[in-house]
Amino acid sequence: MSASTVGLFAGLLLALITIQGGFGWLFLALLFAGVGYVVGAHLEGKIDLASLLPGRSRG
Repeated sequence: MSASTVGLFAGLLLALITIQGGFGWLFLALLFAGVGYVVGAHLEGKIDLASLLPGRSRG
């Protein structure tokens, strides 16, 4: 299983804990899943999050 998939599942598990408050928390669950996927993809090297930060270069 790839790191991005593991990150997706980790985000979903954190979201399941959070959404116990009701159906309205669905968007927060999707946000957690998305963040988990992005972090996993960054760790896997599929995306470069450092390029999003201003003032940082790969010099």
